[in-house]
Amino acid sequence: MDPDPGAQARRCLAIIGTALAQVGGSQADVVRTRMFLVDARDWEAVGLAHGEVFADVRPAATMVIVAGLLDPRWKVEIEAEAVITAAPPAGDQPRTAIASTSMTSPG
Repeated sequence: MDPDPGAQARRCLAIIGTALAQVGGSQADVVRTRMFLVDARDWEAVGLAHGEVFADVRPAATMVIVAGLLDPRWKVEIEAEAVITAAPPAGDQPRTAIASTSMTSPG
């Protein structure tokens, strides 16, 4: 697992992208993200990775410093909420999908 917080953030964002695609969405559907960091000094690297994906989308975003995550090697966890409006069945309301990820698989 890459110990770099920016690399971990990119991995989290890739997992979120995959999860959104599985329910018919994309990063463009994301309306809110939450980034959990175990070290405040990592804010810039994580923010840059976030900006690489969401610069044009600009979802509401929050960074929170936490005491720790489940695996001590994890430096960042990112949650994303998306409103997916792609082709709902006639008469149905847009579906809301929530994707949350942390460094749960080797990157």
